[in-house]
Amino acid sequence: MIDIALEADERIDDLQLSGLYIIQRPSLFCFGMDSVLLSDFVSADKKERVCDLCSGNGVIPLLLYGKGKGADIMGIELQKDCFDLAERSLLLNEIKDKIKFLNSDIRQPYAFKKGEFDVVTCNPPYMKVGSGKTGNITHKAIARHEITCKLEDVFFAASYLLKYGGRFYMVHRPNRLADIFRCADKYETEPKRIQFVCTDVNKAPSLCLMEFVKKGKPNLVTEPNIIVYNDKGDYTEQFKKIYYGGTEK
Repeated sequence: MIDIALEADERIDDLQLSGLYIIQRPSLFCFGMDSVLLSDFVSADKKERVCDLCSGNGVIPLLLYGKGKGADIMGIELQKDCFDLAERSLLLNEIKDKIKFLNSDIRQPYAFKKGEFDVVTCNPPYMKVGSGKTGNITHKAIARHEITCKLEDVFFAASYLLKYGGRFYMVHRPNRLADIFRCADKYETEPKRIQFVCTDVNKAPSLCLMEFVKKGKPNLVTEPNIIVYNDKGDYTEQFKKIYYGGTEK
């Protein structure tokens, strides 16, 4: 890690993975456990090209790189402030030759050739506009609500970018599953794996991790739930293994 100047409201967080760090600005939007869980759920070998949609401050590309998943990793982020943070994290970690970020709109993915990637990932906005409290159009509102990026836009971009048989990985909320399946069908991305995340064994799932295959054959496998907290309120061993587990590098 090299020294890098920070703004007054910025901080450097240790990703606890392969010596990687990330610059975060709480006034924008800091990453949560959903991004970490998604990076663990993704399957990508070291030769596959990966593109992350709605990259924010670049946490998913950084985590994938740290886990040795994928090569020639690309992240696409619309908001310039978030894109700049992601770029500076690459400088901080001295890995600008390993990951690239593009300040662009995933609704217009034409900077790339169709079918250019083996793997696409996304932690998109979860809520429709009008659900919850949107308030002013801030960075956080854009990250949480489908203001500049709807679920259908995500599937359109993923389908465009993926080669035949390529894989799309997404984290979302279970209450949007009907919408997710409709979009997956429209854009020929067949759901193949799903894993639910529960805060504890007595609560309904709060997140779902999903794998889709471009023009894949129907066969959806449900994996065992991830349980975050045990009955004492501590992280389960299952969750700690995911969150603080070893690397593949």
